[in-house]
Amino acid sequence: MKVFINPGHAPNGVPDPGACNSATGLRECDVALNVGKLVEHYLNAVGIETVLLQSDDLYEVCSEANNLDADLFISIHCNSVESPYAEGTETWYCYGSWYGKQLADCIQSQIVDHLGTVNRGVKMATPHKNGLYVLTNTDMPAILVELAFISNEDDEKLLRFNQDEFARAIARGVTDYM
Repeated sequence: MKVFINPGHAPNGVPDPGACNSATGLRECDVALNVGKLVEHYLNAVGIETVLLQSDDLYEVCSEANNLDADLFISIHCNSVESPYAEGTETWYCYGSWYGKQLADCIQSQIVDHLGTVNRGVKMATPHKNGLYVLTNTDMPAILVELAFISNEDDEKLLRFNQDEFARAIARGVTDYM
């Protein structure tokens, strides 16, 4: 089993750090990378091979995952909106991918159950409508997890202080899926 881990946005935030919390300075690219490295550690510890790539070039990300013949693809992100009241976790999969939906269900359940985030549900990305590029351009079951809202005060604290717990939940979701 080989899992491709894609922490969202650009390394070191250049040119795109993703969402940022203006009050605390917490950046999505940093949270995603830290959580991604921890997921990699936990999966490796149970004998699952991983490849981790953080890049702002989504074509590169998908090409690498496809060329490496990964079995699963996990993209890690933080959500953000103008309203400071939006909160919770949501996990996306690609339309038509039964295995992607199963993986999304497993990871969503682990995060919500173990971190107590609001369950915003498992959502389907539809190509040419709301198709998230990395989900519609990879050849293996793929999910994109929005851990929590970096723009919400309580969720931001979880993202800042509970990165290990997020990573453990994602890794447990992968082993549940297997």
